[in-house]
Amino acid sequence: MIEVHHLTKRYGPKVVLRRLDLRVEKGEFVALLGPNGAGKTTLLRILASLSKPTLGEVWIAGYRLRDQAAWVRRRLGVVSHQPLLYGDLSAEENLRFYARLYGLENAETRIREVLTLVGLWARRRDLVRTFSRGMQQRLAIGRAILHDPEVLLLDEPHTGLDQEACDMLDQLLRQVAARGRTVVMTSHDLARAADLASRFDVLSGGHIQASVRREDLAGDALLTFYRQALGSENATEGTGEVHL
Repeated sequence: MIEVHHLTKRYGPKVVLRRLDLRVEKGEFVALLGPNGAGKTTLLRILASLSKPTLGEVWIAGYRLRDQAAWVRRRLGVVSHQPLLYGDLSAEENLRFYARLYGLENAETRIREVLTLVGLWARRRDLVRTFSRGMQQRLAIGRAILHDPEVLLLDEPHTGLDQEACDMLDQLLRQVAARGRTVVMTSHDLARAADLASRFDVLSGGHIQASVRREDLAGDALLTFYRQALGSENATEGTGEVHL
């Protein structure tokens, strides 16, 4: 479903991604792990067509991102650090706008389903600029799943959510995975990643250092795998930001 070949991203003299290769099969749930500054957000932004690579190629759902970005976007749902919402529109109006972009049939029914799912039906007519950070994140999640995308890209999606909303998102992600959709999620929370993902990739030094499937890990071995992937038993750089 996702193929990345020799992906490089530079910001001036700084190289963030170095000839990175990645392959994600249809239906996989990949947790992308790594220390701050490893390039996780940069990689997801490139996959989402929000940033252009310096070098390399990306294919999603069989489409080459370089020259078929519009077709790729139709198959993506994205939750990034920016909610990608219009503050002067209501929650309902935001989703209606995106429904039109995607040519969604039965849009009003789907909008009601999504707003109910993310716990915002009662606030559907309120302007988004009046929402808390957590409520905006809920709506951003609703926007991302509105059109039932084949691929869901999530950059630290639990940020700003209270415990109830985190539980809601976990349940939603399990439903998405159960339907055979492909998910790539960055996370600093190893316990949550271990509970949700079917595969774990560690990004550091601009490329994927190691990858392992859930069935190949025993018990709570994810932390050990993570530390070893970073090249140090103590992994000082990584464990300072990892939640257990």
